[in-house]
Amino acid sequence: MLLRFTKMHGIGNDFMVLDLISQHAHIQPKHVRAWADRHTGVGFDQLLLVEAPSTPDVDFRYRIFNSDGSEVEQCGNGARCFARFVVDKRLTVKKRIRVETKGGVIELNLRPDGQVTVDMGAPRLVPAEIPFQAEQEAPSYSVELDGQMLQLAAVSMGNPHAVLRVDNVDSAPVHELGPRMELHPRFPKKVNVGFLQVIDRSQARLRVWERGAGETRACGTGACAAAVAAIRQGWMDSPVQIELPGGRLSIEWAGPGQPVMMTGPAARVYEGQVRL
Repeated sequence: MLLRFTKMHGIGNDFMVLDLISQHAHIQPKHVRAWADRHTGVGFDQLLLVEAPSTPDVDFRYRIFNSDGSEVEQCGNGARCFARFVVDKRLTVKKRIRVETKGGVIELNLRPDGQVTVDMGAPRLVPAEIPFQAEQEAPSYSVELDGQMLQLAAVSMGNPHAVLRVDNVDSAPVHELGPRMELHPRFPKKVNVGFLQVIDRSQARLRVWERGAGETRACGTGACAAAVAAIRQGWMDSPVQIELPGGRLSIEWAGPGQPVMMTGPAARVYEGQVRL
């Protein structure tokens, strides 16, 4: 059986998008791993599935699989591509779209300039909701890793993030600390790890090690989590411009209990078919 797909990217974070409304298939982790291979498959950071909603108050169901075949709760760059995809494929005529994810309901807004703003919902800061093992909620935590004490913020944007402030992202130990922190026992569902360099009150640079995918060129939820951590600790003021290796995102957050608004581009690369 042949499946139609679209290759897309959000500032370099790349995706294979499958419409499972007009075509039907049962996707297994082995399929994801095979298609994700950049030498023998399509090649991508995540697979995005567009499905019919399970409740009448949302427009679509949005599922995300990392390149290792694991299903995850949320992907911000993918959400922008999802919005562009369903409109371009005429699956909806709406410009404001409500989507259910494993991490909760999010709202996608297509702007006249082609950018997409995603209402990512309020960040979860209570340790048990991240999930993160800590006695009480705090702006930052001391975490021991292989005998070294690290200071980090723990934030969930529908998926768990650890944010570490660094002097320079270019020399940050992303590939050394990232995979070790991903599996830290205080994060029972593993964790995405952001390395944040604050430039000034409104600009920062960020690299992200994503659980199940490794370092990606951009991570939308990682940018949101980094902005929340920086604003909460008094380092920066909303709105925040986050520069990732693949491009720039604008993040707005008014404080605890308020939603995080992420704005950025989404681009189609090509159309193709794969055999299931």
